[in-house]
Amino acid sequence: MTTLEFSYSLHQLSSVLKPFALKLTKDLDDANDLLQDTMVKAYTNQDKFAEGTNLKAWLYTIMKNTFITNYQKMVRRATFVDTTENLHYLNSSEAVIENSAYGDFTMEDIYEAIDRLDEVFSTPFLLYYRGFKYHEIADRLSIPIGTVKNRIHIARKYLKEDLMVYKHLN
Repeated sequence: MTTLEFSYSLHQLSSVLKPFALKLTKDLDDANDLLQDTMVKAYTNQDKFAEGTNLKAWLYTIMKNTFITNYQKMVRRATFVDTTENLHYLNSSEAVIENSAYGDFTMEDIYEAIDRLDEVFSTPFLLYYRGFKYHEIADRLSIPIGTVKNRIHIARKYLKEDLMVYKHLN
């Protein structure tokens, strides 16, 4: 494809690309800028276009990637970094007072609820809780992976119901 044919094809496709640019940016001026950036990149990378392939799809890809890159730049620019000298006071653990009694009480309740579960549900649940993957639990218990997932789901359901009843009683 000659440069003249390529330019003509780009010009023809620009009207098709504009609605896509508007859909991505949701602003007419930004859409026009995106379309212009896309056309400039297409012209500068004309040698990378393989003749016989879909020019329209190639342009859509350039536009989408340009939009994503511009968006990521904008997000990075908008990120606020606090460089004040007293920044360490914001995240200082000296200012934090923890009350672990509430957390311990909750974990005790959870473990009691797990103890009340039938062993066929509690065993896969506890293994999953300790970090085992579904297939590892299935291998260890010699049961199908679907059964493991089902038993963990049922255990969660029973625990939720049990702890909600306990919460309403107290």
